[in-house]
Amino acid sequence: MKKNSQSNKEKIRSNYKLIPVALILCNILNSIAAKAQDGKAGIQQATNQVTNYFDAGCDLMYAIGAVVGLVGAVKVFNKWNGGEPDTSKVASAWFGSCIFLVVVATVLKSFFGV
Repeated sequence: MKKNSQSNKEKIRSNYKLIPVALILCNILNSIAAKAQDGKAGIQQATNQVTNYFDAGCDLMYAIGAVVGLVGAVKVFNKWNGGEPDTSKVASAWFGSCIFLVVVATVLKSFFGV
């Protein structure tokens, strides 16, 4: 008889060990459900944030294009004064990259309608 009552006590104890695990699992699932929001509102919020930073990003691209243009101008001037024969190739590479940055920023602005 003692063996049977002891095994019942062990079963009850093992069941009570599962209760905290079940409660933790319920809390996790409830917190996930509480943090979920409407998908449309989330997409609208992300769109607004991207739009706010887009102008600053385009201005940054214009500034980078200006710096690249100045550095290219100095490099080309040094090669030209040094009498190196590949000055036109270097000039077209530097100024082409500068123009590319400016054109990309302008096209992105017009493409996204900002």
